[in-house]
Amino acid sequence: MKVLRAAGRVAVPWRNGGGVTRGVAAHPEGAGTADFAWRVSLADVAEDGPFSGFPGVDRILTVVEGAGMDLTVDGRRRLVDERFVPQHFPGDAPTDCRLLAGPVVNFNVMYRRGRPAPTVAVVRGALRVAGPALIVALDAPAHAGAVHLDPYDAVLTGEGTTEVRAEGHTAVVTLPLR
Repeated sequence: MKVLRAAGRVAVPWRNGGGVTRGVAAHPEGAGTADFAWRVSLADVAEDGPFSGFPGVDRILTVVEGAGMDLTVDGRRRLVDERFVPQHFPGDAPTDCRLLAGPVVNFNVMYRRGRPAPTVAVVRGALRVAGPALIVALDAPAHAGAVHLDPYDAVLTGEGTTEVRAEGHTAVVTLPLR
């Protein structure tokens, strides 16, 4: 297991200047926005405006803080007003955001189209997770095996099984290794 503490993440401005993102994990490790197979991050959205486009990439976005967003994705309205519900949409579709009631924090999983796709589930309570997976505590502490996770801390697991105990909402992202 590899522990990824929230305190060590650096806020990076979006390409379009509308917010900041903090990378949680990527494959291959250390890959940038141009060469990842998959990428997981937390984004602070502070104002209305367009999302950056990522050609050939699909997104799974989950609002984890705030009232949500009214998105227009490729000309279609999509109300994202419920926390902890993953939303799938193309990362290269023109996407515009209107915040419903102030800033939000989004949990983002992006992956290259045409490759094996990660899955995202937000869970509570106890469960066994078969790896490889990324486990991220969201709104309350969690445990992954013997590792204590404070909110936004993460664990990248290997091929085995990991016992997860979530006091609140915890994201479980199953990860393809290629």
